[in-house]
Amino acid sequence: MTAFSIGSIVPFGSYMWRVLEVQGNAALIITEYIIEQHPYHDHAGEVTWADCSLRTYLNGEFYNKFTQAEQSRILPVLNQNQDNQWYGSRGGEDTKDYIFLLSIEEAVSKYFGDSSKNLENRSTKQRYWFQKKDDNNTKRRSTFDGYVWWWWLRSPGRDNKRAVYIHGDGNIGIQGNGTFRYSSNTIHPLTGDNSGGVRPALWLSLE
Repeated sequence: MTAFSIGSIVPFGSYMWRVLEVQGNAALIITEYIIEQHPYHDHAGEVTWADCSLRTYLNGEFYNKFTQAEQSRILPVLNQNQDNQWYGSRGGEDTKDYIFLLSIEEAVSKYFGDSSKNLENRSTKQRYWFQKKDDNNTKRRSTFDGYVWWWWLRSPGRDNKRAVYIHGDGNIGIQGNGTFRYSSNTIHPLTGDNSGGVRPALWLSLE
């Protein structure tokens, strides 16, 4: 049996995962690397995590890539989706998810070191970036196919046409990137695509 302790890297399905939390006989895990690129939503307009196409994909097509035995170990969880703390944009309704993205609160306060003081004592100067000098930025960095890349969180950006993300340097883009056709000339050198990266998370039964 693989040892599940916080920070350890474990195999599950076709991927390697990092253990973020252990509660009783369950562990919260996130893919160690970005596993693919995907828009947050499949058409323009306002959207929350509850209704976005990326959530549909993760809990449908992606979930179905696991064997039945693996699926039986993936535990459903009720996720709360808070409004954006800086801009007040809607987080939307609570969601029951098998596979999900982390929220800004989880990325800031719980699983990559504790930077909650910067979340609780927000500055008027924080218009786009969470904190460029945050000591925990390096813990949030990730790569896709060997290249540093940015990855989505499920939280809304400055409005509901944007979603918060983790920049390549680990800083958090609190204003968000466009949920549909993200307008950026920065493209991944291997894929030629500018879409955000996906690091799925799930609660895994250890029994």
